Amino acid sequence: MKEYQIASLPGDGIGPEVIDATVAVIEAAGKRFGFSPKFHRQPYGAEYYLKNKVGLPESGMRELADYDVMLLGAIGDPRVPPGPLEQEILLALRFHFDQYVNLRPALNFPNVPLPVTLPDGVDLDVVIVRENTEDLYMGMGGGGTGLFSTTLGAERGLYQLYGNLRVEMTQPLDAAFSVGFMTRPAIERVTRYAGNLARQRGEKRVVVVSKANAVPHLYGFWDKVTAEVMAKEFPDLEYSRQNVDAICYLMAMKPAGWGVVLCPNLFGDIVSDLMSGLAGGLGLAAAGNIGDGLSMFEPVHGSAPTIAGTGKANPLAAILSGAILLRHVGEKDAAAAVEKTVRDYLASGRAMPIEQGGSAVTQEVAKNVVEMLLQ
Repeated sequence: MKEYQIASLPGDGIGPEVIDATVAVIEAAGKRFGFSPKFHRQPYGAEYYLKNKVGLPESGMRELADYDVMLLGAIGDPRVPPGPLEQEILLALRFHFDQYVNLRPALNFPNVPLPVTLPDGVDLDVVIVRENTEDLYMGMGGGGTGLFSTTLGAERGLYQLYGNLRVEMTQPLDAAFSVGFMTRPAIERVTRYAGNLARQRGEKRVVVVSKANAVPHLYGFWDKVTAEVMAKEFPDLEYSRQNVDAICYLMAMKPAGWGVVLCPNLFGDIVSDLMSGLAGGLGLAAAGNIGDGLSMFEPVHGSAPTIAGTGKANPLAAILSGAILLRHVGEKDAAAAVEKTVRDYLASGRAMPIEQGGSAVTQEVAKNVVEMLLQ
């Protein structure tokens, strides 16, 4: 029996509840399809940070490297100001393990109302491929008054970056800046991922999101490299380019039919949340952070501390993230079965999650999915 060592980091708020539900579903999938998932619970989150004044220590990073994959619940707690938990846990994991793809599917589900009307017989089935390590999300920048300088630095799987930036103004104005950065290898690899995914899905094109008309140095480079990779390695696929503002407008008007959408980091964050809203909300929004080493899978929703412990948390986004995890490790039949079971459960008329207007608390939803999966 194939065995998988899975790091489980429930995190904060509703994270432990939705992760417990997902663990139950993955274990049920293992029973049905003949593999053995071994979960290893991790302590990192707000409580650990408040006690130890560090989000995720180097020893924790070294330990996590030994696992096959990782399941993350949610990070965030009102006792900790915005920033430390996200930077020291979530972003630190993405960057340390070079998880260069953020994968965000957007699907419509039975009995889940949408803010738009789809044509008869048309389903929403879009996947956002977001570059996950560069762009303006590298955290490089600074500020000051009149004359100031800052040190630039970043460590990625592909390189280490060091430098200094000095800014002088003719007037002593308070100012701030962020530095965006992209490299050819990083753009090439995420473009290859998008192209291969489009082929697997039977798509005819890859839609590339940009804004080179306003930010030519950064996104003009993005356009150039993505176009070169698509022309050389994916001549069977059409290269279609859209400015980020235009595609947000077009998706809101007609959300279906986009297939695979490739975005730089900043725009991918925006476009993927837009598609999640068009698909019925974050309660069904799954995600994967994928690289060549440890990959991490998480629901998109936050920690929602105000409903933690009430049973109101919808675990389906985490369960669907677990399905992406299963597909990533090669358990494709199990992944498809979990996804089909979630769809069948929502269509069945059984007690729906509270978020969907039903009465089923978190663990009841998980129990229903497990029972249907094992039938």
